[in-house]
Amino acid sequence: MTQDQRKNAWREQDSRAVLEAMYTAVSAALESEAPKGVTPDQVNRLRSALVSSLTPEVTLDVRRAARRFFEEEARREKRAVVKQTRAEKEADSVERLSLHIRVQHMILFSSCILLIITGLPIKFHEAAVSAFLIDIMGGPSVTRVLHRIGAIALTFIGFYHLWYCMAFEEGRKTFGLLMPKIQDGKDALQQILYFLGIKKDRPLFGRFSYIEKFDYWAVYWGMVVMITSGYILWFKDQTINAFGKFVFDIGREAHSDEALLATLAIVIWHFYNVHFNPRKFPGSLTWLNGKITLHEFKEEHPLEYEERKASQEKEGGAT
Repeated sequence: MTQDQRKNAWREQDSRAVLEAMYTAVSAALESEAPKGVTPDQVNRLRSALVSSLTPEVTLDVRRAARRFFEEEARREKRAVVKQTRAEKEADSVERLSLHIRVQHMILFSSCILLIITGLPIKFHEAAVSAFLIDIMGGPSVTRVLHRIGAIALTFIGFYHLWYCMAFEEGRKTFGLLMPKIQDGKDALQQILYFLGIKKDRPLFGRFSYIEKFDYWAVYWGMVVMITSGYILWFKDQTINAFGKFVFDIGREAHSDEALLATLAIVIWHFYNVHFNPRKFPGSLTWLNGKITLHEFKEEHPLEYEERKASQEKEGGAT
């Protein structure tokens, strides 16, 4: 018997039970309300008429109630499964990035994307695709404004992050862990030797690998160059009057070349390591939810995993 057949059988059984209860209730009501002198035959005929008239409506109500009940049960079971699945995922995940850091990252990559799509078409203005991009964004007068909005956002997040690294405990701790160390050079060398088949084991990383540190400091270097040269171009007359055209020309070349370098670094280096790597493809959602799986944690940051595990065991022993 299929599930639908079982449900139909239950509905029929429930309908019969309700009808029997209704028959009993009607009989009791007639016995109490029937006037004196009424014959049993009259009571039976009235009872039969009442039951016959009420049966279709009661049956329909029973079917509707049963349908609503089973639909609600199905939704409840589905919610329970979703809740359990979410709980299992939560138990199998580790927070990698706090909300504070994620918001900073979102502002950073949003401003960078805006700067890239409005800036590169100017550098490669002879390409047909550049003219197309500028046209769909509203023309040079609009892209100029959008580019400066992106520049202001990049400047804001750059200085905000400096303040974050000084004013917040999380920022100070993270900044300290991101400082390059001699071990990073050793890890990079071991990684190269591993890829060449000379070393059997990959290097073991803590909170941040040399790759992530390179990502971080490349952004800092790029922001210093891009923001400085960008404002030189923005305030052209003031720059030339104060420092001469030589400084302006240097700023223009630095801005153009660093923009291309930053774009290639983001698309080739950062996107591959974070999203296009076979272990991450089709992409990581850590930038959005701040979490990585426990397996990724053990695989990519084993030293931090062991450190956190030892700390938890120590706290558990202390309690």
